[in-house]
Amino acid sequence: MESQPSTPPASPESESALLAVRREKLAKLEAAGINPWGGRFDTSHSIAEIRDSFSEGLQVRAAGRVTACRDMGKTLFFDLSDLEGRFQCFFNAKNVPEDTFSTFKNLIDIGDWVGVSGETFITKTGEPSIKVTELTVLSKSLRPMPDKWHGVADREIKYRQRYLDLMANQRSREVFILRSRMVAEIRRYLQDRGFLEVETPMLQAVPGGAAARPFETFHNALGQPFFLRIAPELYLKRLLVGGFTKVFELNRNFRNEGISRRHNPEFTMLEAYWACADFRQMADLVEDLVCHLAEKFIGSLLIEHKDADGNVTRTIDLSRPWNRTPYRDLLRSIDPQWFDYSPDQRRTRCAELGVEISPAMEDYEVTQQVFEKLIEEKTFNPCFVTHVPAELVPLARQNPDDPSIVDVYELIINGVEISPGYSELNDPIVQRQRLEHQAGEETQKVDEEFLLALEHGMPPAGGIGIGIDRLIMMLTGSDSIRDVVLFPQLKAKD
Repeated sequence: MESQPSTPPASPESESALLAVRREKLAKLEAAGINPWGGRFDTSHSIAEIRDSFSEGLQVRAAGRVTACRDMGKTLFFDLSDLEGRFQCFFNAKNVPEDTFSTFKNLIDIGDWVGVSGETFITKTGEPSIKVTELTVLSKSLRPMPDKWHGVADREIKYRQRYLDLMANQRSREVFILRSRMVAEIRRYLQDRGFLEVETPMLQAVPGGAAARPFETFHNALGQPFFLRIAPELYLKRLLVGGFTKVFELNRNFRNEGISRRHNPEFTMLEAYWACADFRQMADLVEDLVCHLAEKFIGSLLIEHKDADGNVTRTIDLSRPWNRTPYRDLLRSIDPQWFDYSPDQRRTRCAELGVEISPAMEDYEVTQQVFEKLIEEKTFNPCFVTHVPAELVPLARQNPDDPSIVDVYELIINGVEISPGYSELNDPIVQRQRLEHQAGEETQKVDEEFLLALEHGMPPAGGIGIGIDRLIMMLTGSDSIRDVVLFPQLKAKD
């Protein structure tokens, strides 16, 4: 089937005229006794099912949007499309009542939704098609679809009016279908390994589990402030105290912080806890899970990232085993004497390395800034960064041989942290000290209910978090978190 030629963007005057024409057709449909907004229409197949299991002579009922049409007088060829593809329909005046043919020919536009009944066949040019014998109007589109060839190039429109992006851009449709299937597979993967999915509060009296600024609200009936959670960790650990041995939650977290290519204030996080495991076992679990997703959905452990023209800009190699390197060794690769310097010397060295720091930063934060700018942002193949400073992770277990570090990994792929994993701290006395120190620094409250739970005995455990949005970005080769979040937060248009 030939495609319609592309047209330049409509001027305000011409767009107004197009809208007027469509409303006129709407009125004519209503005058003819045809409901332009349709109703129930039972289908026998999706468009993908007809395409993927095509055979001639099959009776089908399908629904979709009209996305192209070729008028040959008494015969019309049109494309019926949904999220997963298109299928050609053959519409001939001999096969339907005259008023049905006239209605479609004169009153249906590109973008309208219709339901068709008919028989599959192959045209003389070899195109699998549906010979339409019945047609039902399901929804009149009062505005034209995006230009077929140029799609939705404006990022503002792409993110604010995602439905237009999904109509016009096959790549966007593919990414969001992949995301949905990957998330479902993550759940299945964990459940097959004995993990139980649970739900914990998103409204919390004390936000904990991470160092982040929360969104605050107020519960009128209880007469007290609440916070959208920044992490589910402290509630999931309560379940370990209660006797659950393998639990996970895959849901939303909220952090009232900046927006960037890699940050959205509302994001999807997986957290899982495994009683009597440690951070090494959790690293094994994450490595296996990510490779499983890549092989199942991408078909390779080599993940290509491309530019807008389709040129490969980076190939991420997920081949196993993944690198596991202590935090301090990575810093020494930047400067072998880094940990021999005094705090002032480290600040001086930052200036020489071109790393910006602020006067308010503590010494460990200065080191972390060097790590983030010179190591993390330049690490693209998977690397488990292990044994980080204890100050960075107040909820993790101290290393038995060196109390200045904790038994932790931070998984870096594609220049960002994809997943942290801990040997969890279950000593309530040390945990109180850590949380009180953190609260003093950041004016946060200590979660006394969590500490009370720990005093009843939490088993040693391994825990992980996986930033699902960043993981999907990496696996699909997407450049921005907004490309993998259906409706990212945006500033109001006014």
